[in-house]
Amino acid sequence: MSTARVRNLAQNFTRTWQRPPTREELAGLIESYVREEVMVREALALGFDRDDAIVRRRLQQKMQFVSEEATALAKPTDEELNAYLKAHADTFRSEPRATFSQVYLDPHKRQATLATDAKRLLDTLNRAEGSVGPANAGDRLLLVEPRYEDASQAEVARIFGAEFAEALMKQPVGKWGGPIPSGYGVHLVRLETLTPGGARTLDDVRPLVEREWANAKREALSQALYEKLRAKYTIKVQTPEPAKP
Repeated sequence: MSTARVRNLAQNFTRTWQRPPTREELAGLIESYVREEVMVREALALGFDRDDAIVRRRLQQKMQFVSEEATALAKPTDEELNAYLKAHADTFRSEPRATFSQVYLDPHKRQATLATDAKRLLDTLNRAEGSVGPANAGDRLLLVEPRYEDASQAEVARIFGAEFAEALMKQPVGKWGGPIPSGYGVHLVRLETLTPGGARTLDDVRPLVEREWANAKREALSQALYEKLRAKYTIKVQTPEPAKP
């Protein structure tokens, strides 16, 4: 065992316990390392690594760590981050956000009168100009609120469904509209404010872009390493004949 290896064992102990090992502790560390080395070498000599799925997976992971360590050392420039942001603009776009009120109409209760009821209530709400609150109109539904403030399109979609969320963002501001279907039934809606979504600058989303850039870089380096290593081998695959019926 080299002096460098013994020094490394002592340094690892010191980092863990915040003190150097005693003579007896260092002797125990050395013996533990020797025991591990003997067992590993004998296991390799007997070919235990060849057919063990767990060992093979761990070896594969160790090779992947080589490229990941290189990625961790790489620091992207603003030019690289801006280029990544531009190439993946849709990923980093801000979502539309809306403040809106809704009135629920239960299709099971109203059935044949649903369309007529919706039109009548819609006219009443628009004529009332705020004197009729959404909580006091329509049918009762405990699963949703009568009003939502500054909700993103994704948040609205989680509650009412994607079709409802998409239709809501297209409503005129300041007027009751609909009916819009959801998983619950139909709704009359009044869009109070709408903040459109759009592209964001690097300063707006720098941590997110840095994270995604690093993930993409890691995948690219891992693939490049694999292709380089794979080129060293001649790979032959013998496929079995298809079974005869």
